[in-house]
Amino acid sequence: MSALEAPVDRFEQTERTTPRRSREKVAYERSDAYQVLDEALFCDLAFVGPDGAPRILPTFHVRVGDTLYVHGSTGGSMGLGGKEGFDVSVGATIVDGLVFSKSWFHHSMNYRSVVVHAKATLVTDPEERWTAMRALIDRLAEGRSARSREPSEKENAMSALLAIPLEEVSVKQRQGPPVEEPEDEDLPFLNGVAPVTTVVAGRL
Repeated sequence: MSALEAPVDRFEQTERTTPRRSREKVAYERSDAYQVLDEALFCDLAFVGPDGAPRILPTFHVRVGDTLYVHGSTGGSMGLGGKEGFDVSVGATIVDGLVFSKSWFHHSMNYRSVVVHAKATLVTDPEERWTAMRALIDRLAEGRSARSREPSEKENAMSALLAIPLEEVSVKQRQGPPVEEPEDEDLPFLNGVAPVTTVVAGRL
C-alpha cells in the first residue's frame, strides 16, 4: 500500500517502524499513538550532534494536530540543528504495571510506547512559535498560559522549539498477566501485576 493509499487513521508501516521480533505488540493506529504522546509527561529526543556524536535528551513536548513540538535551549545541541532540518528519533513511554513472573526470564512491564522517526526543523515563524509555546504551558494545566507571565524578549530568544511531523510512527505495548512456562506453573513463587500510575497532586 502506498502512502497515498494508506488510511488516514493509520500510519504507513515502514522498514524503520517494522520490528524484527514481537511484531504482535506493534500497531500503527494514529489514535493510539496520539493518546500516548498526549498522556506521557516527557519524551526522549535522539539525534546526532554537531560533533558527529549521538545525543539523547529528555524534554517536554506537546502535540498540536499532526506535529510534535519539543522545547529546548538555543544554547544547547538541540538548538544548533539548523533551520533546514535534521534527523531525529523520539520515544515516549507510559508504564502501566510491573509484571512479576515465576521465572526471571518472563519478568516484564505493562507499557504503552511510541517511537517517531522524522526530520525536525527549528520553528522560526513567530505565530507558530507562540502557538506552540502556549500549548506547552497549557498542557501542564488547562488555561495556565493565561494565568502566568508571557516570556520576555530575552527569554523568548533563549528558547528553541523543534517541529517534528508525525508521519513515520509506531506504537508498541504490552498488557496482561505474566507469561509462565508450563513446567513453572507449580513453583511456589508469587506472580502477578503491580499497577503503576502517575499522579499529579494538584494543578495551579
